[in-house]
Amino acid sequence: MARPMARWGVALAGGALWWWAVVRLVCAPGAGALEAAVAAGGWGLSLLPVHCEPKEEADGTVDARQWVRAWRAGRVGRRAGSAGPVERA
Repeated sequence: MARPMARWGVALAGGALWWWAVVRLVCAPGAGALEAAVAAGGWGLSLLPVHCEPKEEADGTVDARQWVRAWRAGRVGRRAGSAGPVERA
């Protein structure tokens, strides 16, 4: 029971700190780099749960070995310095 309460406490304290920074940036003429850093950092952290997930669970992922094979296959038949694939007769 103590762990969930501690997590909630940390989350609430972090949220309060973020809101303090945002309100201070908007309302106080003397707000500076500290408030901006806290506000930007909190916004950046808010994106993590949405955009990060394990590669094995992501939809449409491709095995890394398949990318390597495709990359190497695209280089076959090219000359150094040429703009495109070499025509084979």
